[in-house]
Amino acid sequence: MPMFKTPFNGYSVKFSPFYENQLAVATAQNFGILGNGRVHILQLSPNGPISELAAFDTADGVYDVCWSEAHDSLVIAASGDGSVKLYDISLPPTNNPIRSFQEHTREVHSVDYNTVRKDSFLSASWDDTVKLWTVDRNASVRTFKEHAYCVYSAAWNPRHADIFASASGDCSTRIWDVREPGSTMILPAHEFEILTCDWNKYDDCIIATASVDKSIKVWDIRNYRVPITVLNGHGYAVRKVRFSPHRASAMVSCSYDMTVCMWDYMVEDALIGRYDHHTEFAVGVDMSVLVEGLLASTGWDELVYVWQHGMDPRAP
Repeated sequence: MPMFKTPFNGYSVKFSPFYENQLAVATAQNFGILGNGRVHILQLSPNGPISELAAFDTADGVYDVCWSEAHDSLVIAASGDGSVKLYDISLPPTNNPIRSFQEHTREVHSVDYNTVRKDSFLSASWDDTVKLWTVDRNASVRTFKEHAYCVYSAAWNPRHADIFASASGDCSTRIWDVREPGSTMILPAHEFEILTCDWNKYDDCIIATASVDKSIKVWDIRNYRVPITVLNGHGYAVRKVRFSPHRASAMVSCSYDMTVCMWDYMVEDALIGRYDHHTEFAVGVDMSVLVEGLLASTGWDELVYVWQHGMDPRAP
């Protein structure tokens, strides 16, 4: 299966929602502590290597990327300098970024585009806030400030245009409705920092959280006193979790234990696949919306892998 070597440490990888052979990768120099960043736009070929369509250099590390759901050439990047940058990959690097949104006072760790209304996106920051933006406005539409510590992840509900979740180092996950003045629900989901959250793509009341405590928990927000299930199997902090766009009970996770795991949370032996192809922290993972079972991951070993579930990511 193909892989791509990045000059810097990988942080995030996202498949294009428009083209099954395109993906965006966020990278940062020196493990994101100090130095530059780069956004890579990669192209898969049917039987050959991964090629680079475009690359955009940044003054600070890039921690996350997401594709626009409305325009096939627009990519949003979360930057270590507190900015959110908008790139048009149809234009040369000298014409990019086409916009830079500068409001966060600390690193932006996560960006997520609204898949229902397709007109807005979220940014989550170490300044303890989440911000709501539209592509055509320089100023944010709204700031959500309730978390007591870094917000590592914000994720739109896949069915409801106004609802999102945020995961924070304050050990809570909050559910928000942008029409309401404050959060509508607080899940005291873990006893350690929560690094990621994602909604089930088939049941709009099911959400997963994952933490420094090495566990993934699946919750039903209609009855969130106890989780539906707790998935144990990672040896260190779980950095990212993503629900499958094709199978209601499937999800993928990556961890500081250097592995990528595939889960089916509805069965007793929930761990259905473990991939140990990375040689450093695995921090970015995604599942293709357009090709069932196609996975991508990236990590601090400066490698991006793309493979079909059930195959060896390192196989030629």
